[in-house]
Amino acid sequence: MKKQTDLSRYDNKNFSPGANVFMQVLWYFTNALFFSNRLFVFVRPKRMILRLFGAKIGYRVMLKPAINIKYPWLLEIGDYVWIGEGCWIDNLTYVKIGAHSVLSQDTMILTGNHDYTKVTFDLITKPVTVENGCWIGAKSIIAPGVNCGEHSVLAVLSAATKDMEPYSVYQGNPAIKIRERNIDE
Repeated sequence: MKKQTDLSRYDNKNFSPGANVFMQVLWYFTNALFFSNRLFVFVRPKRMILRLFGAKIGYRVMLKPAINIKYPWLLEIGDYVWIGEGCWIDNLTYVKIGAHSVLSQDTMILTGNHDYTKVTFDLITKPVTVENGCWIGAKSIIAPGVNCGEHSVLAVLSAATKDMEPYSVYQGNPAIKIRERNIDE
């Protein structure tokens, strides 16, 4: 008989979000009030709040309404980054978004997964880097451990499950390189 997943044996004791329980609870309510709330449209207070919670936030970062950030103390965002409505940065570990990058509406950055080969369904975390000048299209997903090379593009509704080369355009699920990205003046 084949073994089966047994979630009663799941044990997350080796995972640490990098902040105490008080900070996590405080962030949960702050995120709900100011970030995932579609009615809170003010960008400057959001940047200030993220910095207060330990995020490294660059100059003139645009944060649209209804975004969700798991742990701001594990987040770095460069200058002139745009984060669109409905984006979810599920950063169980470190996420870095380089300068002049765009996360379009409803994109997801995932840093966690589970080991489906184990009965205990163990948590696996891997950091994600979106290098300078990247454009992540609407409703796209970046999987744990992926590095999006500088000025790469992930097309709408695509899933990056492997590293993306610089100055390249990727499309599909899983995303494959479809062409070079040339930027004109």
